[in-house]
Amino acid sequence: MLAKEHTVFRLIRNWLSERVDKLVLWCTSVSFSFMIGVFLSFFARSRMSHNNGIGATGRLQVVDDPTFPAHSFFPPGKQFPARIRHASVTFLDDAMNCLRSLSIKLSEHHFDSPFDLEMNTGERSLFWSAASFIQFAKMRKEKYGVQYVEYVRKYPTALRASQLMLRRHVTSFQNLRYYNKTPFLFVGNDGIRRYAKYRALPFDGAPESGIDPNPSDWDVANQRILPHETRGRNYLKDEYARRIPREGAKYKLQIQLHTASCDDDPEVFNNMVPWDERTHPWHDLAVMDIDQVLDWKESTLTSFSLNNMPKSLGILPAKSIYDYNSLNYMRSHSEFARRMRLLSYKVFGMVPPVPDNDRRNESEWGV
Repeated sequence: MLAKEHTVFRLIRNWLSERVDKLVLWCTSVSFSFMIGVFLSFFARSRMSHNNGIGATGRLQVVDDPTFPAHSFFPPGKQFPARIRHASVTFLDDAMNCLRSLSIKLSEHHFDSPFDLEMNTGERSLFWSAASFIQFAKMRKEKYGVQYVEYVRKYPTALRASQLMLRRHVTSFQNLRYYNKTPFLFVGNDGIRRYAKYRALPFDGAPESGIDPNPSDWDVANQRILPHETRGRNYLKDEYARRIPREGAKYKLQIQLHTASCDDDPEVFNNMVPWDERTHPWHDLAVMDIDQVLDWKESTLTSFSLNNMPKSLGILPAKSIYDYNSLNYMRSHSEFARRMRLLSYKVFGMVPPVPDNDRRNESEWGV
């Protein structure tokens, strides 16, 4: 009898603990979105990090002979309109040692879309859970292009990720490799539960530019432009704006899958641990052709959301702020910040284009 009572109390305790963990995750996500929305998005008219960007449009077509399991959203040969946005992340200066991003929206709309993807350079991330992201944000302490010194000292895995993710001498947004890192759900026509990661590559296989072959172990937090830098703050956006009318930009979108199991190692969801390509090969998913550049206003209004996905391809549930999937959970609760940024444009006006050679090593407009 006593053993049964202990079992009941243990079950109740575990049930309450799980509910508290989920409540803390929800409160953390909503609170962070609220603070970003009020203080950064509304008053500063700013995105959280990807401000220095350029948008473009074209089309995406699913491959005719897919080797990945059939899915109703990605039938062979299906075409979608595509709206993308490239950015140099955090700073407004393309010549700095920055993370570079590619966001994809299968729609012609500023926001509404059946499917969005947000990807960055490098296979690893700088943080791996909502809890680590809060530490990341807390320990930024940016000053004139130097930031996260304490963070990379405290977390060696973040130091290694920074070395692999940052790109300095980039010749074009088009020739980089972009990864989403944290897995999503994939339930195909066969009903089998799988997890999916995505990446985008240049269609022609051009070598990736901007990779440092010998990254520093002690100066990785210094993202400042090099002495005697001659390239302007917008050189990558300018190159892309010239490239598209001349020859366009063509990408290959690929998918990597993991069949779910009840005894999966939690590290399957860790975005600091890439999946082994020998057991998780990349499959061609689609080809994307970009043929028109958007102006500054259209690029700035364009927003992306992980909520813009079919349920069978959506984000995975998270149990706590320490859960690897809590990152995507947190991102999915950032809608308030996006709405506040768009409201700020109506109240205060659009932010101006980034001046080309003013205020180097800056992450804020001088307005």
